[in-house]
Amino acid sequence: MKNYRYLLFYILTIGGFSLLMYIIVSKGELLGGGRNEGILYGSVTSGLKHFREATDQNLSHPLPILLLQIITIVAFARIFGFLCKKIGQPSVIGEIIAGIFLGPSILGAAAPGISGFLFPSESLNTLQFFSQLGLILFMFIVGMDVDLKVLGKKAPEAFVVSHASIIIPFTLGIGLAYYIFTSFAPQGVPFLSFALFIGISMSITAFPVLARILQERGLMKTRVGALAITCAAVDDISAWCLLAALIAIVKAGSFVSSIYTILLSVIYVFVMLKIIRPFLSRMGDIFTSREGISKPVVAIFLITLLLSSYITEIIGIHALFGAFIAGLIMPPNISFRSILIDKIEDVALILLLPIFFVISGLRTEIGLLNSPFLWKITGWVILIAVAGKFAGSALSLRFVGQKWRESLIIGALMNTRGLMQLVVLSIGYDLGVLSPEIYTIMIIMALITTIMTGPALDLINRLFPEKKAATDEKEIQNLYRVMISFGNPQNGRVMLNLVNSFIKKSPDRTSITLLHLSPSYDLHKYNIDEYERESFRPVLKEADKLKLKINTIFKASQDIERDIIETANSGNFDFMVAGKAHSLYEGTILGKIIQIITRITNPGRIYGTIKGTEKLFSRSVFDGQTRRLLRSVKIPLGIFVYNNFSEVKNIIAPVYSSEDIFILSHTGRLIANCEAKAYILDVYDQVNHNEEMQMVFQDLKIHHGENIELVSSASFSGIVAKEHDLLLISLDGWHKYAHDRRITHIPSALIIKP
Repeated sequence: MKNYRYLLFYILTIGGFSLLMYIIVSKGELLGGGRNEGILYGSVTSGLKHFREATDQNLSHPLPILLLQIITIVAFARIFGFLCKKIGQPSVIGEIIAGIFLGPSILGAAAPGISGFLFPSESLNTLQFFSQLGLILFMFIVGMDVDLKVLGKKAPEAFVVSHASIIIPFTLGIGLAYYIFTSFAPQGVPFLSFALFIGISMSITAFPVLARILQERGLMKTRVGALAITCAAVDDISAWCLLAALIAIVKAGSFVSSIYTILLSVIYVFVMLKIIRPFLSRMGDIFTSREGISKPVVAIFLITLLLSSYITEIIGIHALFGAFIAGLIMPPNISFRSILIDKIEDVALILLLPIFFVISGLRTEIGLLNSPFLWKITGWVILIAVAGKFAGSALSLRFVGQKWRESLIIGALMNTRGLMQLVVLSIGYDLGVLSPEIYTIMIIMALITTIMTGPALDLINRLFPEKKAATDEKEIQNLYRVMISFGNPQNGRVMLNLVNSFIKKSPDRTSITLLHLSPSYDLHKYNIDEYERESFRPVLKEADKLKLKINTIFKASQDIERDIIETANSGNFDFMVAGKAHSLYEGTILGKIIQIITRITNPGRIYGTIKGTEKLFSRSVFDGQTRRLLRSVKIPLGIFVYNNFSEVKNIIAPVYSSEDIFILSHTGRLIANCEAKAYILDVYDQVNHNEEMQMVFQDLKIHHGENIELVSSASFSGIVAKEHDLLLISLDGWHKYAHDRRITHIPSALIIKP
């Protein structure tokens, strides 16, 4: 009755007031003396015309254009970044390529109408301001990346290597500028300004990309990784101070007139380090928790950032230097920096920074390099850049006592330029020091030197393999080695309990390795250690409770599936347990549509269809990640489907064919270690008709007596209806079992691929 009252009130209220508004508007039109004629009662044709005109006007309005540009930029940056990650390159390479793709080099040449619609010339100033804001936030994060305490510990070695890796390519760059000045310098630009920018472009290192590569390759905690990150940090500080001086010289026109700017810059840095920094450090000591860093606190630090950028822009050394110094003086408290970075990083790197890539791409016109001479100059630029940075760093490290392997690895890492190169080139372009041609050449050099880092490291590792510690081969052969790959720490704890059920009575003869990989873009230099501790804490706590010795592997990864597969196949493991990943596409109509499109366009699935190993439209109970593990992992693999699992007391183990004989062995191991009750569900009467399976079952019966029972297919429904803790089943059997209409409840399941 109450629902009817609500409905009646709703109809009367909405209907009554709608009618009243219609009457008022109708009467109001008569007051206009014909000025409003046709607006309310116009024809369908005139209404459609007005709609089209309004739509065209809306499309040309600056806000819809800006929103469409941001949507396009972010989408293409993510797509190209994803593709680069798949081939083992940093995602920043894909984002830079996305900018070039959306620029005149590709989209502008192939579809000038679409390019003109997406990026009309009058909208570029707005995009430019957004890109500068993104750069300011990015440089703030880069500054926070630099740990001044770490620099103090390795200062002599790091300063020698870093400054050598700057001065050598810088000098070579100035030498190059001497030969290309007349051909490439813009009209009216003095040689000094042009040469200084060519030199600094040659000598920069991409500190964020270098740190990400170290994370992804598991080198961050190694001696070579620590030295590389320290050298890169010193390089970053030195290069940006040098760049600030160069900007002052370029803007002033000569070194003498730039002295005033440099003096003001020195005073500014002194105030920031000696007055502002202690005050902010005190705040960082007080506000250390995520709850403590409230909006007013964040506002203070953001105002510091913006004021610092404003002052350096006014002084004449660019706002980006102010952002870098602001990040550098942030409280040294690691927890504080991690929280502050988390609050800023996603907006800066995902939303705003890709706009800078597109602005860079719109300036990059590869079509300008339309002669063999220009491509010859491009080759020389790349060669000089690599020789100066790679060779200069490696030889400097060798001189201070490092081995050739470590020297070459750090040399390859220091040769990484990436986004930092684009920032320097953008400043040079905006100041009018770099012409479009030399700007494009330098962009190509930045891409190639960053792309070559990964292959160079792989080649160095092959030529100078790392010596591994000797191990007791006999001891290894006697161990049963299990790897548990988990994402969610709580699921890892449950999987450890499951594995313990298999080895409870023989933990000393078992080696358990926990593997946790995290997307590299989710990790930061300051929170990686804390993230690792938090990821393993619940599982290690459970291991202590179960009195198990555990090995751990933690790694930042660009491709989690690939790295899990490589770790499993190269680690001498006897068995691997992984959780069933949850699919993004489950539960919604849109998700199903995306899933179908993904299947059709997935190269791996198309290749599998051609080979006959996979069906393009087959129904699968697994998502793509789990299917890839099942397809590529070469050791026995168990996929654990979690359903309120706690311990193993009752097991149901369906057997569908003679190939499921290994299920009997795993069942016997479970019974022996945790004394569970097991039902072997002989669905197609295989055990009684296959001699080998019958022998295995009889052996289990002799050893475990009443703890194991063979159940025929006639009792299928009755056994399945009982409460069980674990379903132990083969991969082939799971596809049949999970879709069987007689099943109403599936317990936690371990699906095994032998």
